Amino acid sequence: MTTLYRLDCPASAIASRLGARLGDDPWAGGYVAPLKFAPVVTAGREFIAGPRPAGGRLQPRITPRLWGVAPPPNSDDPTRRIATVRNHDSPFWIGNLRNSEFRCLIPATRVMLWGSGTDYEGRRLKHWFAPADQPIFAMAGVWKDEDVPGFAILTQDARGAAKDAGCKAMPVILPDHEGARQFWLHGGWHKARSLIERPQPPVAELKTGFG
Repeated sequence: MTTLYRLDCPASAIASRLGARLGDDPWAGGYVAPLKFAPVVTAGREFIAGPRPAGGRLQPRITPRLWGVAPPPNSDDPTRRIATVRNHDSPFWIGNLRNSEFRCLIPATRVMLWGSGTDYEGRRLKHWFAPADQPIFAMAGVWKDEDVPGFAILTQDARGAAKDAGCKAMPVILPDHEGARQFWLHGGWHKARSLIERPQPPVAELKTGFG
């Protein structure tokens, strides 16, 4: 499961790469973990949720969101935050996923996944992955309009190099073309779902000094 990723670039580079309006996000680069604010790209109305204006699309913009959303009211632990979406048909998520305004792009430069092995001290192994040809890539995300708006990352069964490393799940990485990103932000759910269920860009394991 994804519990850490890096976004080692400033907000201006994210805006240029993903065709988004820069806004006031001060992001300068670094790591992102659950309960930490990070830049996401959304195409909803400014500041609040609600229908887009008729007659045209809103330009995607960068805005800060908290990684993790509040759980359902009947949760055993109402204080925890949910960071990932494994079941794309879950009643908890489906209303937001069907409303494209709540879908978002989660920019990243690499993601950390837990493998099945352990090191010489018995600690689980961390593996870092990224598409080899994308210095900044976009993960499929969804956000909820709460007191503190939060986002979650869509995940899928691990494939390719991530599966070979013993990882169980990995983020859904969108294809590297503007049409796919725009469709995730604006398209109907039926076709958007088919987009994320297609084969994803292959990822390569990165040998880094990160812990």
